[in-house]
Order: sequence, then structure tokens, then C-alpha cells
Amino acid sequence: MTSQAAENTNPLSDETRKLIDGWLEPDGPVALHLRQKLLPVEADENGVIFPPTYADIGYNIDTLSDGTRVVTIDSVGSQANRLEPIFKSESQNPQDWLVPQIEIDLGDGKSISLLDLAHRAADAVVQSTPDLLSLIKPAFKELQQGNAGSLCTIAPTSLVFGVWDSRGDTGEKRPRLVRSIIRAWDVELLHAAAQFNSIWKLLVEQQQKQLTDEAKKKKVKLSEKGLADAPGVFRPKIKAPQYVNGAPNPEARVLGGVRVKDSGRIEREVIVNLVALRGLRGENKTETEAIRKYLLGLSLVAATADIALFLREGCLLRYADNGDMWHQIPRRGEPAQVNLSGDKIKQYAETVAADFRKKWPDKFKDKWPKENGKMPELKYEFKIEEAKKLLAKKTPEPEGASE
Repeated sequence: MTSQAAENTNPLSDETRKLIDGWLEPDGPVALHLRQKLLPVEADENGVIFPPTYADIGYNIDTLSDGTRVVTIDSVGSQANRLEPIFKSESQNPQDWLVPQIEIDLGDGKSISLLDLAHRAADAVVQSTPDLLSLIKPAFKELQQGNAGSLCTIAPTSLVFGVWDSRGDTGEKRPRLVRSIIRAWDVELLHAAAQFNSIWKLLVEQQQKQLTDEAKKKKVKLSEKGLADAPGVFRPKIKAPQYVNGAPNPEARVLGGVRVKDSGRIEREVIVNLVALRGLRGENKTETEAIRKYLLGLSLVAATADIALFLREGCLLRYADNGDMWHQIPRRGEPAQVNLSGDKIKQYAETVAADFRKKWPDKFKDKWPKENGKMPELKYEFKIEEAKKLLAKKTPEPEGASE
């Protein structure tokens, strides 16, 4: 994304700045909360959509005590990975960046942005990129000692979307400041069936026999190679029996999406955790204040972004309403509605990012040219030898959906 602070003709008002800064006060609200209604684009609100499929269980569906079935449409981790890339900028000018634009050179002309890595600054790719790791590793050690300043300067979105240094030396773990999830409530499970017709019937008997004999010899099924007809009714590698009492077992059937009932809904829920944000500190009071304002600005940009909702094949959604209704959640009492204007949020984020833009030249050193007018290129080289070393390193077991 391009911030282009110079193009803002309307300066951020004192009232808006005071409102946002007030969320950082010790007695401020505990969170900001948004609930968005979503709709399928293919039909009305009761259209069929396809949730993600997980190994062994298929769709992640929970049945509540009243019989209502709730399905995960996009997990917390998946939402974070969709939101983080909004901070990528096409500009070469760091004055247009909200965060450092770090690239990792994978070789053969391929590269990947740090903003595209699923585990952010703690990703295995970073562990295998020595020059970048020489910046990240000390930053995690400082974070472990209570100073978020370095990591906030190098990879601030790692703090916005949560990070766990499970592959590094510290094991340091920080919660998400922005948490988003999409669920569908009160759904009916559907199943699919298909039939693949091969050339089998066109082959002469001798050809069929030759192929059958060769398949037996190689211990493969002809249908797996596309040389025999194959029905698509049951999910492969499912332990449940295909038939129960002579009828197809729904637990083993191919999944065909879910339909939201008339009483149901598709909802996206977004939370900005202000308590976790206020728990981050720098080396002194001034830096602590700068860190919290900067991360709040980035969190609000992420939380208010209209991201594309093409989640997977068969699941293209849209926002049902023109405006979003945010609420600030106090420690006690009723939530209060608050207006989060996208334009004002971007202005705030651009303003508070200035303190960290000043730190980038010193932090990235030789990657930041000293000649006037020459733009930085924050590209670091991935080393396959370092990746091999990770294979021998013991790491904690991966977490589930909260990771």
C-alpha cells in the first residue's frame, strides 16, 4: 500500500487524534469490536458456500446445545495472512511506506516479501536468511527482555498479527493485536458426487487386459492414473465406513459446501486488543508511547481494510452493508459506538509512522544508501544450507487454530 502522506489535503484534526490516543490510556477501553454481515455473490444470503477443508475432519463444524451448526469459513490465522499483505507498497520511496518493505531472495529470480510469510519474523525462511536473521534474532531477545522497539522497527506487523519465535532461541510469543475470523451460523451440510469417464470403454479387450495386468504389477489403481472410470462419491482416506445399514454414510461422502438457513448468517468478527497493545514497551517512556501509537495506527489500518473476500473456489463473498459499526468495549458497562473513518485512520497511521521511518536508515545500515535520491532495497538472500540445519533442530509442536 502507498501512504502518500503529502497528498492529504485535510490534516488530522485534534479531535480525531485525541480520540485515538485516548484508547492507549491505562483506563481506556479494553478492545475495539466490529461485526460485519457478509453475503455470497452467487445468490442471496442463503446461497451455498464452501468452507476450508481440514485433514481428517473435513469442514470445521460445531453443533451448539440448541442444535445450531456453526462452521468456520476463514480461520484467525488465514485472516491474518490475508490482511498483512495490505502493507506492501509499490513505491520505492520509503516516505510512502508504513512498514519496511523487506524482500527475501529465494534464487532463480524468485523472491518473497516478509509480509507474505505465514509466521512473519519467526518464519523458517527468516531463520534460513542469515543477514536478515542477524537483525531479527537480537530483536526477539530484546522483546523477551520487555523491549519491543527493535522488532517494531524491523517487522512491526509481526506484533500486529502475532508472532511466536518457536524456531528461534527465545521461544518468545506475543498475541495478536488484530484478530479476525469468519463464521457461518445455522448451516446445512451438503454433499457432492461426480463421475469421471475415461477412455476405458473405447479400448479393446486386449488393451484393457494389458493395462489391468500392468496396474496389478505396479500395485496402482487404473482410476488413479485416469485410465479407468471413477465415481467421486466418497472422500479418499477416510476411516469411516462408506455404507451404514446399506445406505451411503454422510461421514464418508464428498463434501459439497454448506447452505446458510433462513435463520442463519455469515459474519466476520474483528477485534483490536487494546490491553495487549498497552502491554508493549520500549526502552523508555518516549519510545513506549511511540511504539503503542505506531502499532495502534497499523492495527486500525488492518482492521478497517476492505480486503477481497475471494477465500477459495466456491467461496466468493461480499460485504452486506455500506458502513461498518464499530464499538469500543469498556472494562465495565455498555459498549459505545465509535466512528472509524478509513481516511482518518490512514492519516493517523502515516503521522505516527514518522518516528520509525527515522530509525530505518540506522537499523538497516548498508541496505540503506547514504547518497541523496538513491532508494533503499531491503533484499536478503535465503541460504538452503541454513534451511537444512533447521531439519535437525528440535522445535515445539505447532499450535492449532489459535496459532
